[in-house]
Amino acid sequence: MGQLVQFTAIRFVMALLTLFIVSFIVFGLMELVPGNCAERYVAYKATQGASISQADIVAEEIRMGLDRPFVVRWVDWTTSIFIHGDLGESCLRRLPVTQILKDKVWISLGICFAALLITYMIAVPLGMLSANIRNSVTDSSLRFLSYLGLALPNFMIALCIMLIATIYFGDTLTGLFSSEYRDAPWSLAKLGDFLSRAWLPAFILGWSSTALQLQTVRALMSDEVGKLYVTAARARGISGPKLFWRYPARHALGPVVNSVGFDLNRIFNDLPIVAAILVMSEAGFVLLEALAISNDQELAGAIIFLLTAAIVTLNFASDVLLAIIDPRVRRGVV
Repeated sequence: MGQLVQFTAIRFVMALLTLFIVSFIVFGLMELVPGNCAERYVAYKATQGASISQADIVAEEIRMGLDRPFVVRWVDWTTSIFIHGDLGESCLRRLPVTQILKDKVWISLGICFAALLITYMIAVPLGMLSANIRNSVTDSSLRFLSYLGLALPNFMIALCIMLIATIYFGDTLTGLFSSEYRDAPWSLAKLGDFLSRAWLPAFILGWSSTALQLQTVRALMSDEVGKLYVTAARARGISGPKLFWRYPARHALGPVVNSVGFDLNRIFNDLPIVAAILVMSEAGFVLLEALAISNDQELAGAIIFLLTAAIVTLNFASDVLLAIIDPRVRRGVV
């Protein structure tokens, strides 16, 4: 137990250090974009017909604190996030980022975690089944489906489902809410409406991840069941589910658990494209808009940092879970 506590403490400190480094990189990238926030804002106001002078730009820079050194502003930004949960202000909209995002981040994370759950609920049991019945018809069918999952990109799956739904059901299945609930406050009815539509992006985002993890689990299990320690266990009279879960499954699932954070990262990377196709206004779409359309780097940086924080947190949890499953992991780090 003491070794596990020490392992968890070390991993927690490493996770915090990672977040500090990421915050420095994200803030630095925001600074590298040509033109500071004050210049982009006054340029934006100029497109709306406002008359802007150089004095207006200087006054705006002072108001936003852009005349201070980079390190001081980075420390202020990071401290506000860690201590107060304040993500700063959008450069162009002049609104707090937390107000712009509202529940969009939670909705996005909910969809991503649902896609992750679908991935592992399908891939782990089917991958194990496929490894135990190798070269059978069922194994070949599962492998064909996994190859299909890797070959078809998520946006094509989204377009195909929308086309079929429109032709046969008269509904494009776009958006996360029906028109009557789009601007309504949260209630049980709105939650039910959301769940009736959120399954589609979760399924699409989990499509390729499921295919990849199915092949990974199958390969790991196929490699483990043929090793000498499994043969030796059989010679000692251990068989059936007891042999399966105590030896090959336990070793094969370690790398799978360790890749949870990587899968979440990949799912969120696909989210903006799927969101654009399904007309969803969650955080992924806001990020795409901030980066590619409005050039609102402050808003984009805050969303990227939130995403990274979620991935680091999930990696920390998966590391601790892996250490609980396999004692060799915590011995190796401590």
